[in-house]
Amino acid sequence: MAGSSPDIDIAIIGAGPYGLSAAAHLREAGIDARIFGKPMEFWADKMPAGMLLRSPRPASTISDPRSNFTLEAYESANNITPAQRTSLETFVGYGKWFGQQIGCDLDQRNINTVQKENSSFKLVLEDGTQVTARRVVVAAGVGNFRRIPATYAKLSEKACSHCYDGRKLVGLGKRVAVIGAGQSALECAALLGEAGAEVEVISRIPVLRWIGMHPKLHRLGPISKMLYSKHDIGPIGISRLVAYPDMLYHFPLEWRDRIRTRAVRSAGAPWLIPRLGNAKITTGRNIVSVTEIGDEVKLLLDDGSERRVDHVLLGTGYSVDIAKYSFLAPDLIQAIEQFKFSGYPKVGRGLHCSVSGLHFLGAPAARSFGPLLNFVTGTEFASNALVSNLSRKLN
Repeated sequence: MAGSSPDIDIAIIGAGPYGLSAAAHLREAGIDARIFGKPMEFWADKMPAGMLLRSPRPASTISDPRSNFTLEAYESANNITPAQRTSLETFVGYGKWFGQQIGCDLDQRNINTVQKENSSFKLVLEDGTQVTARRVVVAAGVGNFRRIPATYAKLSEKACSHCYDGRKLVGLGKRVAVIGAGQSALECAALLGEAGAEVEVISRIPVLRWIGMHPKLHRLGPISKMLYSKHDIGPIGISRLVAYPDMLYHFPLEWRDRIRTRAVRSAGAPWLIPRLGNAKITTGRNIVSVTEIGDEVKLLLDDGSERRVDHVLLGTGYSVDIAKYSFLAPDLIQAIEQFKFSGYPKVGRGLHCSVSGLHFLGAPAARSFGPLLNFVTGTEFASNALVSNLSRKLN
């Protein structure tokens, strides 16, 4: 009814690390919020089984205001022996446990539509229920942003899938071509090889890149702390810049883009190297065309060579485009100011976009505040920035 108060103050869309962290910080600040979505759904249903987190343990904790619900606290409470590399299973369990500990108002129904109505928002849930919210915080992750190059767009699901599709790697076929050179591509290639598949990694870059190949630089005490931040994102120097999103926000866009591109470029963790021993690695090559022929896929490379495989697995990452958040109404998308030639929204203090009352957490905010927002470790900055902004507005 016109003029009536919204049903809820703040609706958080997404119950992954950013949504859960935001809810914890808002609750501590006495600000009412309700999360919509299934806890850790993307991590549980869309990431390949057997995956290990690339981020080091200190950067794999979801932020809460008192640091009570760390990864280590979860492991201790559940008698899980800490491992150097956190497994996907452990991280999913940790996220769900985190949500239980913070006692958030959680509605596991998904949001179908978000529309702006006067000074508030109307949300239509998957079962048709309608609720109104004074503010909306989008923390929906990157699942909608899978990058599928046009070359592969017409292949059937049987012939081609993306690393973020949640498909079981066992059963994709005996011969699999993995496209890409980032962590997802290389880890999937390792997992496929360990499952008995014949794997070839095909990448455009001339040589595979590996992060953390200078471990001695991380063991120099105070000097190392000057060179690298605790988040461990990017090489020497850039790692320190990434740790200060508020400072990066004031850099020229061209500089921010260069820093972001360098910090998150395609690369794999060095612990994957021995696991790729049986995989064929082809670098410096582009796929010119792909053709589905019966139960096979024919790939033509730019050197004239040809491959015949049972399946093509795309490890091509993601590309932010908020228009792919299907729950955002078209007129709302149009009202959000975006960076030219990209799907990134322009966000300011409190990760607030040009539409009053609408905030974006996580990867969509990375072009404004830097690559820290692409990682779980960015939940600390994002949640604190959000709460600081809302506290000023609500008081």
